[in-house]
Amino acid sequence: MSVEKFYYDNSIVKKFLIVTVMWGVIGMLVGLLAASQLVWPELNFTSWLGFGRIRPLHTNAVIFAFVGNGIFAGVYYSLQRLLKTRMYSDVLSNINFWGWQFIILCAVVTLPLGITQGKEYAELEWWIDILIAGIWVVFGWNMFATILKRRVRHLYVAIWFYIATFVTVAVLHIVNSLAMPVGFTNSYSMFAGVQDALVQWWYGHNAVAFFLTTPYLGLMYYFVPKAADRPVYSYRLSIIHFWALIFIYIWAGPHHLLYSALPDWAQSLGVVFSVMLIAPSWGGMLNGLLTLRGAWDKVRDNVVLKFMVVAITVYGMSTFEGPMLSLKFFNTLSHFTDWTIAHVHVGGLGWNGMLTFGMLYYLVPKMWGTKVHSMKLANYHFWIATVGILLYVIPLYWAGFVQGFMWQDFTEAGKLEHQVFLDTVTKLRPFYMMRAFGGGLYIIGALLMVYNLIKTAKGGSFITNEAAEAPALVKNVKVHDDGYWHRTIERKPVRMLIVSLIVILIGGLVEIVPTLIVKSNIPTISSVKPYTPLELEGRDVYISEGCYNCHSQLVRPLRFETERYGEYSKAGEFVYDHPFQWGSKRTGPDLHREGEGNTKQKKDDYWHYAHLMNPQQSNPGSIMPPYAHLADEEVNIDGTKAKLEAMVSLGVPYTDEDIKNYKESMEVQATKHVDFIKQSLLNKDVELPEATYKKLKNSKMIALIAYLQRLGSDIHKLEKPEEKESTEENSLTLK
Repeated sequence: MSVEKFYYDNSIVKKFLIVTVMWGVIGMLVGLLAASQLVWPELNFTSWLGFGRIRPLHTNAVIFAFVGNGIFAGVYYSLQRLLKTRMYSDVLSNINFWGWQFIILCAVVTLPLGITQGKEYAELEWWIDILIAGIWVVFGWNMFATILKRRVRHLYVAIWFYIATFVTVAVLHIVNSLAMPVGFTNSYSMFAGVQDALVQWWYGHNAVAFFLTTPYLGLMYYFVPKAADRPVYSYRLSIIHFWALIFIYIWAGPHHLLYSALPDWAQSLGVVFSVMLIAPSWGGMLNGLLTLRGAWDKVRDNVVLKFMVVAITVYGMSTFEGPMLSLKFFNTLSHFTDWTIAHVHVGGLGWNGMLTFGMLYYLVPKMWGTKVHSMKLANYHFWIATVGILLYVIPLYWAGFVQGFMWQDFTEAGKLEHQVFLDTVTKLRPFYMMRAFGGGLYIIGALLMVYNLIKTAKGGSFITNEAAEAPALVKNVKVHDDGYWHRTIERKPVRMLIVSLIVILIGGLVEIVPTLIVKSNIPTISSVKPYTPLELEGRDVYISEGCYNCHSQLVRPLRFETERYGEYSKAGEFVYDHPFQWGSKRTGPDLHREGEGNTKQKKDDYWHYAHLMNPQQSNPGSIMPPYAHLADEEVNIDGTKAKLEAMVSLGVPYTDEDIKNYKESMEVQATKHVDFIKQSLLNKDVELPEATYKKLKNSKMIALIAYLQRLGSDIHKLEKPEEKESTEENSLTLK
């Protein structure tokens, strides 16, 4: 059989390696700033560096810039060697690289400016979403064309995971990103309320599954055997791991919405499949660790294996904890607390971070034809990173327990022990300080790695085109087969892609479609009306400032929540919310009953004004950033009409009269709020120039206050509590 000579393309891998390290350090530093702001709120230097804006910048930088580029680096390196061929197109490889970096730069610019869709892990605006879809297709095209021209017959297990990652991320991203654009910097989700929540967490949970997990499992299946010089422990366990994981994972999203307004049947499905996830997840962990059987002595001396063993172990721990947190018993305590943040960072720092570090220590010496510059520094990095993870997550777990139990604590008289939410915030300061210290250690370790890798590269010579040879694959020739059924799928990449697509679509269709098309699943409430034009603008300000990062808008039907906030949230209250704003973390109190009519939470316009201007003066001990800049920023009233028309296109029942008279409506409502604030200041012997009030009336602050005063208030207008549905339309023009 003739042997063909060819060259692997290392240049594209090098590019992705460099930006992986660069964006990793940047993303971690932004995270350290965000963590520090929860201890020292004065670090919210400007509006574009406020916590609500840089927190999504941190998550996007770590997920899509650090991990995303790490995925591309590992896939482009391993895919060529597993298939014994160069990538299909160097041009497509470079379009993938430069396009992805451009998308990251777009995120770096837009998120600090408050240009966001307000959906966790999917904050980027509609036009960036289109770019992401386009570049992802380029990546998939290049990958699949490479698979089709391979010189090996069977597809190795890592490639199964790469294929599933490509097809599933494409489906998740496209469905969740469906939006109605309103200009270049604003858009509204196509889904509303409960429907949007289900689609978002179907995406959000499976972004973890199919962007942070499946591609990294593929990398695990390649780099662990390579570094250990051992075959994968069990081929058949790999098969079970792969198919069970991608089938079960897609169902688990609703466990993020337990005790919510989501239909009970969807919540129950999320719980059941989340618990089932333990089996395939641990199957993968065991397959990775048992690959090292007979090679454990290598782990002691091989820093690559040290990082990877910790990563796989953490993967096992996280994939046990996740299903446990999906049980209602644990979820009651963990949801909205720092326990969830600790859980996420165990996976991010331990699984993705440590596996990436191990991969980098493996690849750089290989591609530069040398050895690691300093094994001592590499080992320092390993131990500093490991200790950093522990010092990061242990205080956060503790903080989560403190939060959860303080929120639920009742006195002997049956009253809440800590009625004031701020009591929990002040208790957590020491834990947040320790978290920031642990994060700082982790970054120090990463910086040691940067120095070590640079010195390693300088000590060698980069191999741009790595020579290789392999016999050509003879097609349409009958070959000896062991008869195992999975061989028929491994040999057919198109079949593998189609079957993977069908497997992941089953769960999504079963959970999402009934919620979207069966009206009775989301009953309407007659008193719930669309937001007024001013309130709609205020909601956009709320989203732009990232308020959902610290405040939830979902009162669960649990006694300690209804005692604190008021009536629990109903599905019909969110039918005009594009996007939903239920949140996932309470650094501040829930806001769903903040509006008029709720005696437990009611605060007047002046309180909100003073609180936004200077939170620490209103609430000593508060860690909320100041929003005084909103008093100086005007609402673009001319653009409000387009927003109302977009909402009509999405099914929100604004009338022609509402749209025609929207400016008068905004004027009347804004004047009412400003007059109240003015009178309150006069009562305190504070007199401001009339020009200040005139400016305030057109400001984003007044729009935000109008929105806050509306939250959850419609439910109190019901004449009959049992009244569920109504087709009645309502004009929102204020007269």
